[in-house]
Amino acid sequence: MQYLLMIYRSEAELGKMDAAAHKQMTAEYGAFTQSIIQSGHFKAGDGLQPSTTATTVRVRDGKVMTTDGPFAETREQLGGYYLVEAKDLDTALGIAARIPGAKTGSIEVRPIMVYD
Repeated sequence: MQYLLMIYRSEAELGKMDAAAHKQMTAEYGAFTQSIIQSGHFKAGDGLQPSTTATTVRVRDGKVMTTDGPFAETREQLGGYYLVEAKDLDTALGIAARIPGAKTGSIEVRPIMVYD
C-alpha cells in the first residue's frame, strides 16, 4: 500500500537557521532519502517552496476563486512530502518517525486511495 508522508514545519523557524544548520538538515534529509530508496520504500518526494508561493483554488457555484499566499493560520506549514510503499500502517509510521523533520515539526501519514 502507498502512504503519503507530509512534512509540516515552521517556515519562520526554518528562516532563522544559519548556513551550517541548514547544511546539516540537508545532509540528514539526503541520508534519510537514500536509506528509503535502498530499502525499496521510496516512490517519490520533494520539498516545497514556502507557503507564500501557494495559490489555493476553490470552485463555488461554478465560479473559480483563487487565494494567494498563506491560506492557514497555523504555526507549521506543509514543507515537503514522501510517497512510500509500505506493507502496512505500522511500517509507514516507522518510516515517518525517521524523517528529520519529525524532530522539530510533525509528519502526517495518510494512505493513498485505491480505486477499483
